[in-house]
Amino acid sequence: MPELVVKNLKKEFGDNTVLHDNTFTIKDGEFFTLLGPSGCGKSTTLNCIAGLERPTGGAITVDGTTFVDQERGTFLPPEERNLGMVFQSYALWPHMTIAKNLALPLDIRKVDKARQKELIHDALDKVGLADLSARYPHQLSGGQQQRVALARALVYSPTMLLLDEPLSNLDAKLREQARAWLKRLQVELGITTVYVTHDQDEALALSDRIAVMSGGHMLQVADPHAIYERPATPEVAAFVGRCNFFQGKVEESSGSRHTVRLDANDGVVVVEADLETSPGQGITVAIRPERLEVVPAGAETPGTNRLDTEVLTSSYVGSHYEYDVRLGNQVVQVESQRPGLTGRVQLVFEAGSALLYAEKVALSQEERDLLTVS
Repeated sequence: MPELVVKNLKKEFGDNTVLHDNTFTIKDGEFFTLLGPSGCGKSTTLNCIAGLERPTGGAITVDGTTFVDQERGTFLPPEERNLGMVFQSYALWPHMTIAKNLALPLDIRKVDKARQKELIHDALDKVGLADLSARYPHQLSGGQQQRVALARALVYSPTMLLLDEPLSNLDAKLREQARAWLKRLQVELGITTVYVTHDQDEALALSDRIAVMSGGHMLQVADPHAIYERPATPEVAAFVGRCNFFQGKVEESSGSRHTVRLDANDGVVVVEADLETSPGQGITVAIRPERLEVVPAGAETPGTNRLDTEVLTSSYVGSHYEYDVRLGNQVVQVESQRPGLTGRVQLVFEAGSALLYAEKVALSQEERDLLTVS
């Protein structure tokens, strides 16, 4: 299987730049996910790889073959790239049987009929639908249609698989089952896969590496553990999983230990982070809800940082309780195993449980309304 190399990929639509000189490499056999909100440029990146969009600048090379090189005027058309692609809508022909849907790309490649039958059976067998080849798309469930679309992308043995939000039309339970099945299939085939999604859980569960995108930029490219535990920017921390952000100023620093006074309630916390700071510097402390503990006021529990707060709401969600608590003029989200807490409580967390960012997070008005208590 090939390695994909993308250098300085840029795409403009008129005066609007949707991709900003992105450079990355996808390794042989890797499951690589482009993750981000709508409009971040992830599908445009995929379409540039597929040949459905022509980049404004940059180069794309697969296994030594140049697909695109804008500087040299090279552009290989989609049909010559031998890539398998599954669209969000599946794009199945409703008037054709499943077998005939799979035969289409083979007809284009002038594969003889006897060989077509073998390839179609093998592809449907890979996705567990070999006995449904005579059915029509409307006779299949959404999950089965998704598998047919994947089989059609695999039937001609592509060098690489491109998947554009293929699970988004499935309900939550079926989506969980489908992603587990998809990962097993990808590992079994060993095919290099580029996957587009806005679903962070999907990206974490499926990927060998993730590129988090925003505004046409790649903010961080790393394995799922690093993306979640060590997000490179506040924007990555906010998008992948839930995260609380506290504005503040540095009071003092000693090595990796930083003392920060929070704007929300004038409280002081200590954070351990590999970051150079100086007294008076504006700073952002970020901490995920599951890294916080909420305890009754005055309870003897370990924890470097203790902040006086008040419970606003509590919800039982099966595996844990979720609390919204008031910290000064800000709402903080907490996940806890402690049931039934009300009134005055304390937020407790260790110095190494928080993240520290040198810049202050620029929140949207909607986010400020959500986090601020009047």
